[in-house]
This record gives sequence, structure tokens and C-alpha cells, in this order.
Amino acid sequence: MTRLQLFRLIRRNNILAFRRNPAYEQSVAAHVLMAIGGGMMAVYLIMFGVFFAVAANEDHEPGAWLLLMPLLMAIDFGSRFGVQQTPFMLVKPYMLLPLPSRSIIETFLLTALLSPYNWMWLCFFVPYAFIVFAGGASLGVVLTIILSGMLFVMFNSQWYLLVRTLTARSVFWWFLPAAVYAIYFVPIIFLKDGHLSQLSDIADFIVMVGAQWWLVPVAFVLLAAITLVNRHMQFRYVYEEISREQKRGAALKSVSQFTFLERFGQTGEYLKLELKSAMRNKAIRMRVITSLVLIAVLSLLIAYTDIYDNKLMLSFWCYYCFSLYGLTTLAKVMGPEGNYIDLLLTHRENILSLLKAKYYFHVAVLFVPLLLMLPAVIAGKFSLLMMLAYIFITSGVLFLVLFQLAVYNKQTLPLDQKLTGKGNVENGLQTIIVLVSMFAPLALLSLLILLFDEHAAYTILLVIGLLFTLAHPWWLRNIYVRMMKRKYVNLEGFHATR
Repeated sequence: MTRLQLFRLIRRNNILAFRRNPAYEQSVAAHVLMAIGGGMMAVYLIMFGVFFAVAANEDHEPGAWLLLMPLLMAIDFGSRFGVQQTPFMLVKPYMLLPLPSRSIIETFLLTALLSPYNWMWLCFFVPYAFIVFAGGASLGVVLTIILSGMLFVMFNSQWYLLVRTLTARSVFWWFLPAAVYAIYFVPIIFLKDGHLSQLSDIADFIVMVGAQWWLVPVAFVLLAAITLVNRHMQFRYVYEEISREQKRGAALKSVSQFTFLERFGQTGEYLKLELKSAMRNKAIRMRVITSLVLIAVLSLLIAYTDIYDNKLMLSFWCYYCFSLYGLTTLAKVMGPEGNYIDLLLTHRENILSLLKAKYYFHVAVLFVPLLLMLPAVIAGKFSLLMMLAYIFITSGVLFLVLFQLAVYNKQTLPLDQKLTGKGNVENGLQTIIVLVSMFAPLALLSLLILLFDEHAAYTILLVIGLLFTLAHPWWLRNIYVRMMKRKYVNLEGFHATR
């Protein structure tokens, strides 16, 4: 089988897998939402391309686009979390076939390079190049902008895959992209206005490079280099996980009993299950660690820097720190339990006790950002009333909304397979609920501030959140009753996606 035939076969299988997915309806909804988001992004890219091209023409500097590339690539890197899967999420079935393993990895890397998302960036480069061409730039400069720009976008796609591969091994690898993008943002954020002029010589050099023909081969060499590195890393880690190689001489791990939870009966037993799942299962543990590290980083940035001193931004990030862990884990609630859902249904109200345990566990996690953000309260950036309002809005309203997904989620999530695991793409309902949950409380806060004052707005939010928090036994039971009405539909979905 040639490489072209393998590429066409994998592409065809991916299309068929999408159509035959048990969660096909939700996947269609997610793709419709992504198409709408892609259309909006294309419009914004065209607008930005025109705006920056006009500014470049006024300064007679067609190469000014290169000065913006670090910022654009940082935005591109962040947006890929919602649109690009890493090859090792899809490669496992093909690794078991009598096909050259490295050819399979190379085929998936080629798919990432040729993805429609990469070509969407032409909506920025083509308008920019056309306008600077109309402003007097040569045809060689125009071709340099388009070709080198697209090569940098493809480079960024490989850089994203490399980072995701490394961070799946250890959360500390997140410091790598943070350090890379800090090279661009730190001088802008922390240097005083008088010192920013020192960067003008570097900026002039970058602008000059942006109009040079030799930028294209340089970008191509960088792309080839990171693709070779990525090829090696993807093959190494995918093969390691599939073969499940065990470390020799590894000592047996001690078993934590958490006996203090036994006093809470069946709910306490499920609390033990939540804690042990977060400690033992590779996929769940990485999700927990990543969320808590992000909460810690955001909390410390807010408390000890002046990056987010705007009232609206402070309000958003305060709420986001409390809601992040719930948004990350509860969007796929009952997904991990899909691996053993049959056992949970053997006794009456087992699921209700499990839901209560999950709720109490997530409420307990809210104390982590509370403790981390106390320095911000002392510094006067947050009021204690704001903190309490967002804690109870999260524990009452946000968790109420996210727990509704327990009724509809029917896709099993792997417990240990981080790299080749399935179930990584959220369905349309999850996406809608997560987006509404992120911004609805802030919209309500803005409305209340318009009608009253800030103190009264946070007081009303506090009262609403407290009422829904105290009412959690009733709405959890309502969710349980609705789950039992759909249990056979959900069981079929959990079985089909294991």
C-alpha cells in the first residue's frame, strides 16, 4: 500500500467513524457549532488582515505582519484545543494492523498539516498581501507573505501536537509553551513606556525580515525540523502506551483507605471512589492536575501582578478560577463511570449516592481557589462579597446546570489511556452548556449592576447561589429520576463506546 492510498484510507475511515458514532446526533450539533464558529473566525481574520495591511501601507512597511506573528500564533495555539486532535488519539487501531507503524504516524502528521483549519488562515494573509500589493509592494513580497505565513501556521500545528504529547506525560511541560510565548509578551506587559523604545531596533529588523524572500526557505526548514521531532516523539509515546511496558523493579503502591469517610455511609464510599480515581487513573489524574495548576497560575497572576486590573476582567477571572475545575470535569460527568455503569445499577439509588458524592467532592475543591485568592482580597483586588457570591453561584447554579449532563451523557471515557483514548470530543449539548455556564453569570451580574449598584448585585448573586446550594438534595434527586428513565438508552451508548 502506497502512502497516498494509506492517506485516503485513513481519511475515509475517519469520515465513516463520524457517521457511525453512537453519539452521531450530538457530533453533528458540535460540527454545526464549529462551522458557525469557523465562519465568524474567518470574518475576523479578514477584518484583521485588512486593518493591519492599511496600517502597514501608511508606514510603507509591508513586512510588518511578521511583528504580529507571535501574537497570532499564540491565539492559534489556544484555539487548536477545540479543533485539533493529536494523532495518538486516533492511531491505535492502525498500529495493530500489518502496516508500517512509522508510515501511519507520518500519515496522521500529514493530515494535521493539511487540515482545513490551517488553510483558514489564508483569510488573514491573502487580504493583507493584496492590500500591500495595491500599496506598492512587489509580487515577490506578496508571495513571501502568503507562503511563509502558511508555513508558520503549519509549524504551529506541529508545535501544538508536540506540546500536547509532552503535557500528556507530565503537567510540568506546560511551562515550555508558557516560556516560549512569554518571550513576546513579557516585554510588552512589564517594561515601562520609557524602556519599550529599546525594542524598536529589534522591531525594525523583524519588519525588514518580513519582506525578504529567504524567509520562505527558513520557515520551511523550521517546519521540516519540528515535523521530524514530532514524528519521533509521536511514535515513541504511542508505541509505549500500546505495548504497556512496565517499569522493572517498581514497588507496589500503598493503598489509601480514607477511613474517615466511612461515617457518611454509601455516599462516603463513593467519595472514596472519587478520590481514588483522581489519584490512580492516569486520564482522570491528568485532568485534575491540569485544572488545579491552571487555577493556581491564574490566581497568582491576579494576586501578584497588575495584568487584570480592569473591574470586568477581575470579575471574569475570579468566577473562572472557581468554575474551571467543574467546567473541565462535569462537562463529561458519568463518562468515566461508563466503564462500570452496569455494577452501579445493581442496587437502588446507587446512582443518587454517586451524584451526591460527586457534588460534595466538587464543592470541596472550591476551597483551593478560595485559599489561593486570599492574597488578592488582602491586596484589595477582590472583595470578600465577590468571592462568596462566585463560590455559591458555582456550587449552586453552575453545578446545577452541569449536573444536568448526567442525564444525557452516554459516552464512556477511558480511565488510563491518555494518548490513544477515545471520547475526547465533546458533543454539541456539552459545548452549549459549557459556553452558557462560562458567560451567563457575568451577563446577569452586568444587568444587576445596571439596575442596582455593585454591592447589591453581588449580594443578589450570593443569595441566588446560596438558595440553589441548599436545595441540592432536591435537584440531585430530580436528575437521578430522569437518569433512571433513560438508563437503557444510556447503557446502550456506554456499551457501544467502551
